[in-house]
Amino acid sequence: MKHTFQDLNLDASILKAIAELGFTTPTPIQEQAIPQILEGSDLRASAQTGTGKTAAFILPALQRLTVPSTMPGKGPRILVLVPTRELAMQVTAETIKFSKYLSKAKTVCIYGGQPYHIQNRQLTRPYEILIATPGRLIDHMERGKIDFSRLEMFILDEADRMLDMGFLEPVEHIANSLPQTRQTLMFSATLSGSVHRLFKHQSNKTVEIKVAQEKQEALQIDQLLLYVDSLNHKYRLLDHLLNDPQLEQAIVFTATKRNADQLSEKLTASGYQTAALHGDMNQRQRTRTIAQFRQGDVRILIATDIAARGIDVQNITHVINFELPGSVEDYVHRIGRTGRAGSKGTALSFAAYQDSHFLKRLQQFTGQTLTPHVIPGLEPQEKAKYKPTAPFRPRRSFGARAKQR
Repeated sequence: MKHTFQDLNLDASILKAIAELGFTTPTPIQEQAIPQILEGSDLRASAQTGTGKTAAFILPALQRLTVPSTMPGKGPRILVLVPTRELAMQVTAETIKFSKYLSKAKTVCIYGGQPYHIQNRQLTRPYEILIATPGRLIDHMERGKIDFSRLEMFILDEADRMLDMGFLEPVEHIANSLPQTRQTLMFSATLSGSVHRLFKHQSNKTVEIKVAQEKQEALQIDQLLLYVDSLNHKYRLLDHLLNDPQLEQAIVFTATKRNADQLSEKLTASGYQTAALHGDMNQRQRTRTIAQFRQGDVRILIATDIAARGIDVQNITHVINFELPGSVEDYVHRIGRTGRAGSKGTALSFAAYQDSHFLKRLQQFTGQTLTPHVIPGLEPQEKAKYKPTAPFRPRRSFGARAKQR
């Protein structure tokens, strides 16, 4: 029998916000994690993006705030540490939605690229939840702007990504500055290597939860592999795919910032509603681009792996790996941008024959077979090495009209 949020012993004000958002049944990570967190256990959890993990830690954190703090002060009772600005903003938006009917659940979000004077003003006022990236948080800590004396819960989100980005020492520095009596929660796509070692140093009584056994169970995502001969071949394939009438919005991933800009310019010149997103853009540009994409003003987002996590747009029907990622984990996070909230998604990857070693590791990691597909008229020329299965055909082509949408 499936449980509902009513079965999780959450406060009525939280349940009211959940109901207004249209949620009734918790996801597996929510159903497993929330009771353990409410019991006060330290937790390390493995869950992929798109599984509802943000609510899995935010809902019990908000439940804790329904009981007044016994400690005086203005500092946070809950600290959520995330690797990127985009994820910080996403988690903040979710927190504000779920805390709509709580009287004392003020949330402050700090990250690099935002003016210090704005953040300083927010940190001087009473608040309960602090969502932050490591670098900017340490900046404020060193300036004496944050008092952690009443902190009750420390949450590490996307811990594997934080360590991949070189944040091991900053995370340890932050953790060692917090009260020892806190509850510690770690959410990560994987729980191996340095991620596991980090948590062992920060927690004693620990419950471990694994959803999907650290692999992407992409049952809602059709994963297609298209072999390519050249850059020009990629362009022709991409132009064909973007005219698929099934495609509402898409993220096209490139390996470098320069390639993202060049491809965006090329597609815009061809009539597509396109924008680039990468780390060389300032925060205002990135925020504006994501907003335009979320509103549907941008149909095709050309992005580096900065968009592989932290972007949750329900209308993303397709993810296209114009260039393969540097790691199998990044592939999982890239394709996780589609097929969200139970909807179907399509992930297409362009690959050369010399990518066979990476593709083998990818299939071992995901436990799924990437079967080569072919588009009639756009077949690769190296036919001796190519064994296509059933062709991949969009139902019809919009031609020029699709580019004007």
